Order: sequence, then structure tokens, then C-alpha cells
Amino acid sequence: MKRWSLCLLVLALAGCGGSGKKTTAPVPAAPTPAKDAAPWPAPADPMKLAVKAGLTPETHEFLLLHVHAHLDVFVNGSPVTVPAGIGIAIHDPGVHHATQNGSIVYGFIDPPCAQPCISPLHTHDISGILHTEAKKNQFNDLGEFFTEWAVRLDRKCVGGYCKPAAPITIYVDGKPDAGDPRQIKLADKREIAIVIGSPPAEIPSSFG
Repeated sequence: MKRWSLCLLVLALAGCGGSGKKTTAPVPAAPTPAKDAAPWPAPADPMKLAVKAGLTPETHEFLLLHVHAHLDVFVNGSPVTVPAGIGIAIHDPGVHHATQNGSIVYGFIDPPCAQPCISPLHTHDISGILHTEAKKNQFNDLGEFFTEWAVRLDRKCVGGYCKPAAPITIYVDGKPDAGDPRQIKLADKREIAIVIGSPPAEIPSSFG
């Protein structure tokens, strides 16, 4: 009798005759939404979207504040490409830049464009690096970037994926962040991972 009383007493802490290990339910896969499913291409009106984000397009880059954050997006464990040329008027020949291997990236503008062609917040290529190259010492935030990308981002949804049908977790430097994702500052070397549905094998925690 004493043995069973003792077992009941400690059951909540270690279990009686069990291993004591906690199990975590698997995260379900996110269903494909009827609209605004990934991937999301670079939009056709980048300068208008930069203004909508509260940013001022320029004729070339300014480097008073020059920082790089990194964005990863996963849907059911698969990476989603962050397009090149977000925040850049890619149809302007002045923004095209040939690399040593012959590939084209956007930006590194010299001489300046004839008209505003680049936002202070932009992507040069598909590496996921978010460049802030500005003439004022003020960090951008993730919400501004998603406005430039023309992809919905808020506490409930990313694109067409919305809770509760689609589990969504935002990570900053490898740690879950339950705040407003639009307010995440794009600080230098900050790693941001947006995980929709079932997660990848590893959550990125740093870059650079």
C-alpha cells in the first residue's frame, strides 16, 4: 500500500515505471492556400512599394548605414526563395551588375540612375541577405521589407498561409519570437527564419 501511495505521489514528476521523457506532438504540414501561396516573385512596381513602405527611393546606394540581415522562409520544411531585386527597379539598365562568373545581380549603381531606381532596403541577389544601405542612421524592419515584397506579413498570416490552418513560427537568431513580426529590426547579422507548417531539420540561428 505504501509503495502505491509513493508511486502516485511522484507520478506527475517522473511517472511510475516509465521513462520520464516528454514527447512533443509533430507540427502538421500547412495546407496550400487558395491564393498567395509561395513562392512569391519580385513585384513589378518596386519603387511604388518602397514609398508605400515609408522609404525614399534613390538614384544610387548611400552607405551612412550599411547593414545586412538574413531572411530564411520555409514552407513544410522546404526553403522559399527570397527574390533578387526586391526594392530595385530591375528593368532600369543602370541597376544591372555583372559578376565575375557572368551572373547578373542588381545594384552597386555607378553612375547613378537617371531617376530613382533603388530603395534603401533591397536584395541584390537570391542569397536571402536583406541590405540596408541608407543615408540616415535608422534601421529598417521586417514589415517594410514584406511591404516591398508585396507579401502579407502580420501576427496571423504570411502570404496566404494563416493560423490556425497553417502553423507559423518566427525565429530571431534561432529563438522563437512571439511579438509582431513586422516590428523585427533588421540589425546587422541578424538571422530571421519564418517557418510555416512542418519545420526543416534545422532552424538557422546565425549567418555571416
